[in-house]
Amino acid sequence: MCGSDTASWSAAAGWPDATRVPERRSFDYVRHGTVDLFAALNTATGKVITKLSAQHRAVDFRDFLDEIDRQADNHLAVHVIRDNLSAHKAPVVHKWLLAHPRVRLHFTPTCSSWINQVERWFAELERRCFARGVLCSLDDLKTALEEWIKVGNDDVLPFKWTETADQILDRICRYCDRISEPDH
Repeated sequence: MCGSDTASWSAAAGWPDATRVPERRSFDYVRHGTVDLFAALNTATGKVITKLSAQHRAVDFRDFLDEIDRQADNHLAVHVIRDNLSAHKAPVVHKWLLAHPRVRLHFTPTCSSWINQVERWFAELERRCFARGVLCSLDDLKTALEEWIKVGNDDVLPFKWTETADQILDRICRYCDRISEPDH
């Protein structure tokens, strides 16, 4: 079923069934196109700067850096944490960075996960924008993304840790102690 009247969106729709029956997933997923979403999360405010692109080329990333530079306060240094994709290290990006010294790229180590706050934002995108819906075209995908991002930025809240680093580390230590016991 296609249409913009669905409350949320997904590539593989879950079809709700009778009460107390688990949701079922359709196996006949059809991809109608893909789009790259560049997203920069301001961790202090929760605001997200985004750019949609048909591809993930170095010039597309450079254009996204232009957008970040335009929207970020001029007096602030801008730190962008990136993965190690070659498009992020291309000569066109290096040249742009030399012309914009307030913007610095930091690369995550190979095989590491993203920062938890960024992962959380993309999880919310999946849950609130795509889950249990169907997109029938690339235009539907772009519209759904743009609408969800606009609504999110209109009612923005920063992500906050609910526990201290000591509490988190203590929980990890207790877990490690528990799983290292002989009867586990």
